[in-house]
Amino acid sequence: MKIGIANDHRGYEAKQKLTKFLIDLGYNVINYGTDSLDRVDYTKYGFLLGEKVASHEVDYGIAICGSAIGISIACNKVKGIRCGKVNTVEEAIHGKEKDFINVIAISGESDIEENKKIVKAFLDSKEDMTDPVYKNRIDQIIEYEND
Repeated sequence: MKIGIANDHRGYEAKQKLTKFLIDLGYNVINYGTDSLDRVDYTKYGFLLGEKVASHEVDYGIAICGSAIGISIACNKVKGIRCGKVNTVEEAIHGKEKDFINVIAISGESDIEENKKIVKAFLDSKEDMTDPVYKNRIDQIIEYEND
């Protein structure tokens, strides 16, 4: 499975650690973020990651900035992206299973061990296509997006 990962300067160190973690788990990780602590705009990297996920060049995305809010907004501007800012393992699982998120945004300043658990929970979860309530909501989002 290919995982895209993008970050700004405040997410650089977390990206380095998460990339190693994901490679050790057997994932193919594609870097779309900055490779420096020099200040950059998260928007560039959020848009790029969103485009790569939307075009299916990667299966899922992980977006990292200081708060995770800004980069999640940038990702969500790309048609076809459902990015959730995730703070807990439970949110990661629910977001994937019920809201069909295809990108998670996490804070580069959060505890790295907790972020590893969140990312693993997200990637291990599956979309629950059998629940008509959630499927209907996603269909509504897709329909709105396409109009």
